[in-house]
Amino acid sequence: MANESNALVQKLWNYCNVLRDDGVSYGDYVEQLTYLLFLKMADELTQPPYNKPAIIPSNMDWKSIVTKEGDELELQYRHTLEGLGKTSGMLGVIFRKAQNKIQDPAKLKRLLKLIDEETWSGLDVDIKGEIYEGLLERNAEDIKSGAGQYFTPRALIKGLVEAIRPLPNATICDPACGTGGFFLAAHNFLTHNYKLDKDEINFLRYKTFKGWEIVDSTARLCAMNLFLHGIGGEESPIAVSDSLASDSGDRFDYVLTNPPFGKKSSITIINEEGKTDRETISYERTDFSATTSNKQLNFVQHIKTILKINGKAAVVVPDNVLFEGGAGETVRKNLLHSCDVHTLLRLPTGVFYAQGVKANVIFFDKKPASENPWTKELWIYDLRTNMHFTLKTNPLKFSDLEDFIRCYNPGNRFKREETKRFKKFSYEEIVKRDKTSLDIFWLKDDSIEDSANLPAPEELAQEISENLEDALEQIRGIINSLNNE
Repeated sequence: MANESNALVQKLWNYCNVLRDDGVSYGDYVEQLTYLLFLKMADELTQPPYNKPAIIPSNMDWKSIVTKEGDELELQYRHTLEGLGKTSGMLGVIFRKAQNKIQDPAKLKRLLKLIDEETWSGLDVDIKGEIYEGLLERNAEDIKSGAGQYFTPRALIKGLVEAIRPLPNATICDPACGTGGFFLAAHNFLTHNYKLDKDEINFLRYKTFKGWEIVDSTARLCAMNLFLHGIGGEESPIAVSDSLASDSGDRFDYVLTNPPFGKKSSITIINEEGKTDRETISYERTDFSATTSNKQLNFVQHIKTILKINGKAAVVVPDNVLFEGGAGETVRKNLLHSCDVHTLLRLPTGVFYAQGVKANVIFFDKKPASENPWTKELWIYDLRTNMHFTLKTNPLKFSDLEDFIRCYNPGNRFKREETKRFKKFSYEEIVKRDKTSLDIFWLKDDSIEDSANLPAPEELAQEISENLEDALEQIRGIINSLNNE
């Protein structure tokens, strides 16, 4: 299966390199594939052995474009994208604001032929999903496109799901879902660890997952990713909106998320002179304990709101959420009191596509209102000190998280034991710290104490080389975009 999916990924990706000469970026290419794959599979499902009713009007379906060439093809494709973008449900999410980015009709025709040669609906769901995930991962590696900020490393996601261990017939939310990595890992865990009956399978497909994504292009990639993995139906589980704007009223058993990096929440506005401005915003919500423009603090507060009582959360946050004063201190104190904040995973650098990010994962369970704080002790696992990862030569692997999962003890987290990297701190110890800071380390950092313990010279050289290559790629991207204007 892996060889089959890898071969198809390579086949599709090779053609992307041809289109790049015409200024089509990786992200644009994956978007065009999304539109065309959806149209092709929708057409296949109307034929034997499926014989399902058509969900796409005949004047905008696969046959209406695959039979045309030249200017007629370009015109029909544009008409199809514009028309389907005005529909609702899954179609509306995938084709919302869709545009043709392949200006050469001959190359568009070649891409149509590549897709038409395969029978996509006949492929195993896992293979279709692997193909699309492979394309999304390649797109995330294209650092100049910025796609990496929507792509959480899959090894980390799998580790968090293995620690949380979601149960069947439970609801799972990601209020900043990106391309859907947490949903796919949870789906995989549920299908491989439980013998699901017919009702549970139906619930898993149609009712388990709910996500929000503010960026149209990312939401469409997520919706297609879930569709190819057999999740969802005619109605998309993805809402294209700002999840922080209000409390939707939905409540969930689990929230698994990696909210976008960057401290400030902002919106784009056009000023009186017609120029684009970024305006920082704070969310005025009565369910929040603090009003702030800090995006991550707002997500932490929002997640607490949307959890059911006894619901469980695993949230990736940057270091500033652990120590920032003012609103940060207020949010931490409120969270420690109203929830059982039981585990903190300190992540190493070199894990995310955004360089230099210092991040953590907070695990907490929401509890009923109480005069006494629900957090009794916080267990911290230090995966950062003296750990060295890079995206290309030494990426984080699932095996790197297995010791954390053992220490977390998903079977009974109330029976834990301290280790060199895993320590517990009482509620009383934490609230006595300046600003109720959770920014706690205890291991000696060898690179600070003794330069002889720095990573090997070849490792440092490789990391510097990767950073320089990424910087050069960004510069080339800027030059190309200026030349294409």
